Amino acid sequence: MKAVNNQQLKDEFAELSTPLVADAIIRTGIAPRMIPSGIQSLISGARIAGRVIPARHYGSVDVFFDALALAQAGDILVIDNQGRMDEGCVGDLAALEAQASGIGGMIVWGCHRDTGELLEIGLPIFSYGTCPFGPMRLEAREAEVFSTARFGSIEVELGDVVFADDDGVLFVPSDHVEELVSIAHKIRATEREQAQAVANGRTLREQLQFNEYLEKREECPAYTFREHLRDIGGAIEE
Repeated sequence: MKAVNNQQLKDEFAELSTPLVADAIIRTGIAPRMIPSGIQSLISGARIAGRVIPARHYGSVDVFFDALALAQAGDILVIDNQGRMDEGCVGDLAALEAQASGIGGMIVWGCHRDTGELLEIGLPIFSYGTCPFGPMRLEAREAEVFSTARFGSIEVELGDVVFADDDGVLFVPSDHVEELVSIAHKIRATEREQAQAVANGRTLREQLQFNEYLEKREECPAYTFREHLRDIGGAIEE
């Protein structure tokens, strides 16, 4: 597992997005791990990137306090609350404590509450939405309480890296982060050049040599547009 520099990662992601990182994931062949749809940022426009600190929630806030003792500045608290919609497992006091501990954000497989206070606090929080009720249960902790967290069919580990913005939440192994960020920046540069060229009057079809692609497809019907894009170095899709 490679050490993660949270500040450097945050600075790098400031110019990227989850779609760009997702394209880089596809290009490298890394197995994609995306949180199930429906989880969104409480604060529009929020974007976070950092090392994952998992915490499985069993009904009491103390699990978060224990997890924070393991955290470094800029880490992201990733909370497994089994996707429950009948309780808000994160509220204003938990968010304040996380913020005071230097946490860069929270991602919750479940709901939050105290929305007004959370908006004032300003800590980025991604969840399914709101529930006014807090937990009314208390279950026994599992051995994996601070080592892994589940989100539907995917599992994330301590030390993984998360990227999150308005388009979604992605998890990647720390060993691949440097490569993915580098590729994502190259894709971004290509797309920005393409966008500027369109603004200057050169259509995307011209840039991507679409007529030439049609000729090749006529000769070989199995030839796909994605193959053509890779051949010419286009980055509109992976």
